[in-house]
Amino acid sequence: MAEETLIRIVLAMIVGALFGIIYTMRVLVLMERRMARIEAHLDRLIHKILSTELKIEKRISKTGKRRRK
Repeated sequence: MAEETLIRIVLAMIVGALFGIIYTMRVLVLMERRMARIEAHLDRLIHKILSTELKIEKRISKTGKRRRK
């Protein structure tokens, strides 16, 4: 009788630890997806800024050539 109770307690602890590990993995996966989304937004923002800077540089170089003539 006492042996059976001890086995149930040990099994409950093992199952609880496994559920804890599964939950932690789920949280980690969700955090990784959020980080990937943030990185994608940053990448888009950086490309927009770069294209804008290139346009500005082209306009500046064109006006500089006009003034020199």
